[in-house]
Amino acid sequence: MIAGVRLNTILILFLALYALAIAVRLILYILNRRSLEKSGDKVPPEFAGVVTRETLRKMRDYTIATGTMGITEHIAYDLFLILVVLSGVLPWLTGAISSLGMNFVISGIVFFFLCYLALGIFEIPFDLYSTFMIEKRFSFSTITVGTWVSDLIKSLLVSAVLMGVFLAVFLSLITFAPGTWWIWSWLFFISFQLLVSWLYPVLIAPLFNKFEPIEDENLRERIRSLAQSAGIHVKGIYRMNALKRSRHSNAYFTGLGKSKRIVLFDTLLENHTPDEILSVLAHEMGHWKLGHVWKQLVVSSAVSLVLFYGAYLVVNSSLFYASFGFSVMALYAGLFVLSIFAKPAAFLLSPIGAMISRHFERQADDYAYAKIGSPDALISSLKELATHNLSNLHPDPFYAWFTYSHPPVVERIRRLENMEREVSASSA
Repeated sequence: MIAGVRLNTILILFLALYALAIAVRLILYILNRRSLEKSGDKVPPEFAGVVTRETLRKMRDYTIATGTMGITEHIAYDLFLILVVLSGVLPWLTGAISSLGMNFVISGIVFFFLCYLALGIFEIPFDLYSTFMIEKRFSFSTITVGTWVSDLIKSLLVSAVLMGVFLAVFLSLITFAPGTWWIWSWLFFISFQLLVSWLYPVLIAPLFNKFEPIEDENLRERIRSLAQSAGIHVKGIYRMNALKRSRHSNAYFTGLGKSKRIVLFDTLLENHTPDEILSVLAHEMGHWKLGHVWKQLVVSSAVSLVLFYGAYLVVNSSLFYASFGFSVMALYAGLFVLSIFAKPAAFLLSPIGAMISRHFERQADDYAYAKIGSPDALISSLKELATHNLSNLHPDPFYAWFTYSHPPVVERIRRLENMEREVSASSA
């Protein structure tokens, strides 16, 4: 192998995971593209009178373009990571940093910063092409080069600050508690996540977008009344200038505690009726009311605990370092290699999380239906969002099962319509 990297069980497993992940991505892409080529110009009955064949073909072309871009970026990124691991550059970088005589914490921060900077630079051409070629071609992107550069610089600075703080504490815990750092680091990781979630809407998001109270007083009061009836207290209801960057539409809840707020894209406000907006927000409120946010936090916390303990066991193995060409056991380098190791594993296990997410989405649809009293506004909002965002109306079933965090839009609409028919039949 290259630069001292030795072929053994660990390295074979690493390469096998990446090969399997790449193969699965290609299969998923081919299946989804074939589904689009077969049915991409057929209007589903649920969208009859809503989308034309011309719009449907545009949906198909957009899905193929973004899918092709996505598979190209993912495979290129995976191959780049494999090259980084096999080239011996990581052991060399570790040695170069060690020669500077810095302490463990500073050395680890420098190592991670340089590695993630390189990975970030690698991704820039793909983001540029996606933003200024694909999104522009389909009339979504409204961002200027100046805004894109500004966003990039601000993203790097925010990431640097957050990562610097996290790594400083994390690596210090390894230094002061070498036998139990995994449990303390896990507790800090959970606390750090909650802190960032609390700070995001008030400190981070305003760096990129402008947030103003929505001007429509009637809509604002209807939203506030809906939230109060659901037992949800929000700090504010804001309009975000999404059109500065894209014509895509969305709405979301963000923040924790007193920083909790409702955010509506200006594109959503312009393209949807008040009833549709309320139905979308009722769906989002359903996630809070049904405890989906906290359930996901509990699941992710449990998974992260296992991962922290697993990392503790692996990075103390001399065989692990030798497998990737390291002559010394630098824990920060071992943790970085382990994060690369975990990437394909996370992708291959992602259908589990996708299934849970889709289950939560169906429950939130049910909540919105019950809260509003009719599925009509939610159905019309789903149709409008799918049409406006050029969503895929004909995803391959296996592709959707593997990758979709939401049920396919046609399936969601059909389910809501069936529920309405059942309710009407039972009340007749």
